[in-house]
Amino acid sequence: MTIHTSTSTTSPTRTLVPAGITVLRVVVGLVFVAYGWQKISTNTVAGVTGYFTSLGVPLPELMAPFIAYLEFLGGIALILGLLTRPLALLFICDMIGAAIFAHLPNGFYVENGGFSQVLLLGSAALAIALIGPGSYSVDRYLFGRKESRVSVLA
Repeated sequence: MTIHTSTSTTSPTRTLVPAGITVLRVVVGLVFVAYGWQKISTNTVAGVTGYFTSLGVPLPELMAPFIAYLEFLGGIALILGLLTRPLALLFICDMIGAAIFAHLPNGFYVENGGFSQVLLLGSAALAIALIGPGSYSVDRYLFGRKESRVSVLA
């Protein structure tokens, strides 16, 4: 029996994975930027505070601006791949809170205000937290050295 091994060091998988991670990170970041911008500009943070109050979110005066700017600025950072894992963890918490306080009572489908979209965004954030920022990221450039104490970010 002969076992054939590839002599090539570059496989299609090896070249496509970094691109796939980047696409996931950028698209998820864009969605969070859009929702953050909506909270900051269209609804205003004061309007979001009132909405959070009506939902029973604890400390709505603190949480509304935190979530609005997390989604907007954190989404931009996610697109760039900056502080990717810590932000992904915060986005997971954001989506868990959105599910609990706003979406679970409405069922699954987003057109009914359901939780399918927050489930998808939270799962994507979890995948990003587990995988990391990928090769095409600011984190990889800043923290990618193995000897760096903050290399866990990359």
